[in-house]
Amino acid sequence: MSEDYRGIFTDGLWRNNVVFAQMLALCPLMAVTTTATNGLGMGLATTGVLLTSNIVIASCRDLISQEVRIPVFVLLIAALVSLADMAINAWLHELYKVLGLFIPLIVVNCAVLGRAEVFASKRPVFASAVDGLAMGLGYTAALMLLGGCREILGSATLFAHASLLLGDGFAFLETTLIPKYKGFLLMLLPPGGFLVLGFLLAGKRAAERRWERRAMGRDKTKTGVQQSPSAA
Repeated sequence: MSEDYRGIFTDGLWRNNVVFAQMLALCPLMAVTTTATNGLGMGLATTGVLLTSNIVIASCRDLISQEVRIPVFVLLIAALVSLADMAINAWLHELYKVLGLFIPLIVVNCAVLGRAEVFASKRPVFASAVDGLAMGLGYTAALMLLGGCREILGSATLFAHASLLLGDGFAFLETTLIPKYKGFLLMLLPPGGFLVLGFLLAGKRAAERRWERRAMGRDKTKTGVQQSPSAA
């Protein structure tokens, strides 16, 4: 069976986005997205777990019986999350201190187990890797977008402390938009996160409806062009 890799990637980034379509992983989404830097760090950690778990489970899917697949998936994901937790603690300790408990909680992220059950356990390794990468990047984009909006409105900065949390290579991301801006505190609190998420969801729905109307208009135009010669 040939795989539609473009469709898989589009699903992960947009149509079936973990946050904006499935509404999963909202707890870490609200807790860590006070800055775009935190969102990027959490998103990359989750992407790594999604990618590796999909690859491992797709590789072993013929060896795992249906009766015990869920416990096996959970154990594999827990082992990978533990490795990610130790790696971040060792090499990105400042980020580890900021994200704290939410790194181990990737184990209970429904998106990770859901992709293992729905996709990786039924599809080839490469397709599962693409799915894990796409879902992870879509989740990272959602975290960064929400964190960036909250950070801009709350403190007029973008990717603050990126060099400290992610390493010197990310220093170019640090931006101060308004140096003397005192900030809008509500945006940095949980209610601000829900407000920004609501507006982003509304924007996504509006964009999808607009695209649907354009597609319907093009279809009607094509139908009219095809019918006109026959009518003549």
